[in-house]
Amino acid sequence: MEMRLPAVCAVVLLASPLALRPADDEAPTLRGFDAASQAREIQWEQQARALPDAARIGEFIRKYSSQPHLAGTPQSKSTAEGILTQLREAGLDASIERFEALLPAPKSRTLEITAPVKVRLKLDEAPIAGDPGSSTTGMIPPYNAYSADGNITAPLVYANYGQPEDYEVLATHGIDVKGRIVLVRYGRSFRGTKPKVAYEHGAVGCIIYSDPRDDGFYQGDAYPKGPWRPAEGVQRGSVLDLPLYPGDPLSPGWASETGSKRLAISEARTIMKIPVLPISWADAQPLLANLTGPLAPESWRGSVPVTYHLGPAGSDVHSTTVHMSVVMDNATRPLYDVIARVPGSEFPDQWILDGNHHDAWVYGASDPLSGAAPLMETARALAALTRSGWKPKRTILLAFWDGEEFGLAGSTEWMEKHADELDRKLVAYINADSSGQGRLNIGGSHSLEAFAQEVTRDVNDPVSGKPLEAALQFGQNREFRIAPLGSGSDYTPFLQHLGVATLDVRFASEDGGVYHSDYDDFNWYSRFGDPGFIHGRALSQLHLTALMRFADAPLLPFEFERLSATLRRYTDEIDRLPSKARKPDLTAVRGEIARVQKAATDLNTAYAKAQSALGAAPSGKLATVNQLLFSTERAFIKDPGLPRRPWYRHRIYAPGVYTGYAAKTMPGVREAVEAGRADEAVEQTAQLVEVLRALGDRIAEAAGLLAQL
Repeated sequence: MEMRLPAVCAVVLLASPLALRPADDEAPTLRGFDAASQAREIQWEQQARALPDAARIGEFIRKYSSQPHLAGTPQSKSTAEGILTQLREAGLDASIERFEALLPAPKSRTLEITAPVKVRLKLDEAPIAGDPGSSTTGMIPPYNAYSADGNITAPLVYANYGQPEDYEVLATHGIDVKGRIVLVRYGRSFRGTKPKVAYEHGAVGCIIYSDPRDDGFYQGDAYPKGPWRPAEGVQRGSVLDLPLYPGDPLSPGWASETGSKRLAISEARTIMKIPVLPISWADAQPLLANLTGPLAPESWRGSVPVTYHLGPAGSDVHSTTVHMSVVMDNATRPLYDVIARVPGSEFPDQWILDGNHHDAWVYGASDPLSGAAPLMETARALAALTRSGWKPKRTILLAFWDGEEFGLAGSTEWMEKHADELDRKLVAYINADSSGQGRLNIGGSHSLEAFAQEVTRDVNDPVSGKPLEAALQFGQNREFRIAPLGSGSDYTPFLQHLGVATLDVRFASEDGGVYHSDYDDFNWYSRFGDPGFIHGRALSQLHLTALMRFADAPLLPFEFERLSATLRRYTDEIDRLPSKARKPDLTAVRGEIARVQKAATDLNTAYAKAQSALGAAPSGKLATVNQLLFSTERAFIKDPGLPRRPWYRHRIYAPGVYTGYAAKTMPGVREAVEAGRADEAVEQTAQLVEVLRALGDRIAEAAGLLAQL
């Protein structure tokens, strides 16, 4: 999305009782298939994985990155219409669903030093020699969507990454940011968290810059010589308070369509209370150079060629004064979600959804087209298979979302409109966003970890030719693990509001140097993002394989022994947290996890006995078991939602209040412990026990029904 997902990396997992890797002399097994249906599935999958075309992926990126296509603009509409045409030409049933959202655009932006010198900053990106796209006129200038309006003149303070602990460091130096403008660097937390924390500490404005130590020449050659951010590169982006709720700020909890109810802007909790501006390190240099006061701690010093100071302490009158003005055009504008459907032949009311977004801050070759192009190849391959006689048992939906960059707007509004039906029918959501030639990343629901391992076992790395499974295996025992999901992409409404089991599957996008800038264009991506587009082809193969297995499996491939091991680890992590108050007793939590473990073992035992009979099982009984299996993730949903942010209802995965992207696991309990709210921690522990009990009950019921097969 607009939102930069933290690296979803694989780390060591406790050994699973479920063996997925067969012995060398055995045929690979697919969970949820009997021998006959597995043989057919493997044949169809082999045909499918041969269909994605790297050249077509490159052409898709080139075509749709030929013009800026910010959500809410006519260019975004034409992008959606072009995608719709391609889906229909492939033979798919596809349509556009229109929504609306508050999508701010800048009217005016000013930033200048007024003392001790007078310097007006550029606030724009310079053309790059050899990159014709960077000199195109008419592009949306760098700005932060959902900034407040403001016209202020105040002293400047440097606050490192703008995290809560950074303000504690400033206090030790006698620096109070109340009534001041803070300068912070991108990184460590979601950009929207930075002005929120600044406001909570009394700041009246926030400036965010890209330090070359994190995102520039310190990391490697800057663009155009290398992939890293040039001196005048600026990271645009939304500063919506995403951890409160995503989507249209004026319609929290309901779909925003023509004529629907909307809050007043003053009532919207997710819009920033102070003005915010993004700038380049070239513009940050005179700000940093003119700061006085204490030297910044060594870990706060970036690579701008100046001495880093914090700003005036106490009553020091020798301050750097800055004038900052932001005026936004806070208009409601249209969104265009493109949805394609492959109908299911046996269980048409069980749906599998795969999505990415099509809107971009500027050209968007990497973000999002590097992920949208493989999704189009996935769609084309599925259409070709249906013409060859393949009929998925379950319905497959493919979505190209709009408005993701502003705060997951298109996916959230679509989910809110269809929430009741999705709650009944949606088996799983698969997501991708920007992708590249980096390491394979998978995050998601740990009930799908075993499934993810099987998929990566059967798709090869485009460079080494070895199974991609190896990329997510670590430690002496070669243990496989996926990561928990926080937020930052379109999986959020499905996983964390509805409780739909989710996988986010993509290769690491090493586009930090051009992320959300003018320079994220075809010239950059074809040179540095994924030369030859071979990782894009592999991404399409991964998504194809996952979709087909979900759609075709007689028994849905959920597995819970790994989940129970992960839940134990999360519980142990909470026990080890430092806390300002008494921690809750987690004995009951551990007891319910033990029940989940027992039910998971019983389910695996029942599955082993029933596997050979799956092909002959009555479809009605299978449908009942499958309904129970995919409802297990729903067990983690509890109303009211998390404290002070009830839109987030999942009790195992949520974005952190002060991370924005990175996941907080068992978030109600964990964040209460971290904040020293003892009573709240006890209350949240009781609610966690309830959802774990519901999970165990559903798994046990599924095991009992499966044993009868």
